Amino acid sequence: MTEQLMVKQERAARTRDTLIRSAAEIFDREGFAVASLSAITAHAGVSSGALHHHFVSKAALTEAVEEAALARLMAVTGAVLPLGASRVQLLVDVTHRLARALRGDVVLRAGFELSGETSRPPHADLREWWRRWVEETLKQADAEGELCSDVTAADVVSAVVAATVGFEVLGVREAEWLSASTVTRFWKLLLPTLVPAALLADLDYEGVCPL
Repeated sequence: MTEQLMVKQERAARTRDTLIRSAAEIFDREGFAVASLSAITAHAGVSSGALHHHFVSKAALTEAVEEAALARLMAVTGAVLPLGASRVQLLVDVTHRLARALRGDVVLRAGFELSGETSRPPHADLREWWRRWVEETLKQADAEGELCSDVTAADVVSAVVAATVGFEVLGVREAEWLSASTVTRFWKLLLPTLVPAALLADLDYEGVCPL
């Protein structure tokens, strides 16, 4: 591969990434339904031709935003659990990571917002992906004896997903909903009803693995 071709490919990749981020910023600021390709190209500082070179339509660009957002969500949830570590603590840690990432990453935030967009079916449903990750983590916690005997994993999934997605929705307009203190207060209220007293003392409500 010639140096000239490599430079050209790197420039194209940068332009594509810029368009994805610009689309996410416009979706986040104006809403998906009213966001226009002309607004996105102007925000990105590229021509309409450059946009259509990478994305044939608004739908294609939107799908790219969702795919980029999903990759970020997978990075947030992808921590390797040390041998013998608590699944419940992992869940606490990851909810803190997710809230922090949503505060600072407009692509991730836009991806979650697109999951709730009613005018089109999601290409990559981040909220559903998050629900499945929470469900799998809690099933493993239950199997390893980390939940109280009268608590079902399904009940906890409902509470955690409802709260965290609620924080995400409310946090679009009021950042305090995605603050570490909000997530910590949630866990202080919830964990004593879920986890046996013998295990509760070892858990850190504030999360032990910040992003």
